[in-house]
Amino acid sequence: MKSFLSYLLIAPFEITRRYRNWAYQKRFENLAKIGAGTELLEGSQILNAQRISSAISIGENSVLRGELFVFGHGGEIRIGDWCYVGANSRIWSSSSIQIGNRVLIAHGVNIHDNNSHPIDADDRHRHFVAIKTDRHPSSGLSFASAPIIIEDDVWIGFNVIVLKGVRIGKGSVIAAGSLVTDNIPPNSLFVGDKVIKTINLKS
Repeated sequence: MKSFLSYLLIAPFEITRRYRNWAYQKRFENLAKIGAGTELLEGSQILNAQRISSAISIGENSVLRGELFVFGHGGEIRIGDWCYVGANSRIWSSSSIQIGNRVLIAHGVNIHDNNSHPIDADDRHRHFVAIKTDRHPSSGLSFASAPIIIEDDVWIGFNVIVLKGVRIGKGSVIAAGSLVTDNIPPNSLFVGDKVIKTINLKS
């Protein structure tokens, strides 16, 4: 009887929560491929300057609270099953970002496979003007980018920065506030700017 009463009290709130999440997620259905059971919670964003839904995909049973963005001239984001992207985290691609299954990304994380703007000041200004007056251009850009691969079962702590061209090996843990600019072997504990030890696996 007690559990039934608890259900009666909780059910309206749960129904409301599910409806709000469903309604919020509907706005992104043409911008990404979203797997069954995946939730885009309020505050999350999908920004797809290409306007091609296949440029961004999220697998099944994942939760997005952060921001995904692909540039107009290129880029793709692939996120696997049972992943979490925390609030105020940004994943920006002009090349390719591949995230495996069961990857946990805490809040305030930045994952960028590119420099975001050209190095040359004149080109950089033209890029900014194009964004401000119209939208991210689909051609005529030249700035450095390189794919990022984050393998299965990686945990990335809050306020981590992952830059272009790196691979983070399966099962690794990236400590809060770290800066990742080079490849990280599987099952590594990475703190600051270096691997400090190998994680002992269960036998």
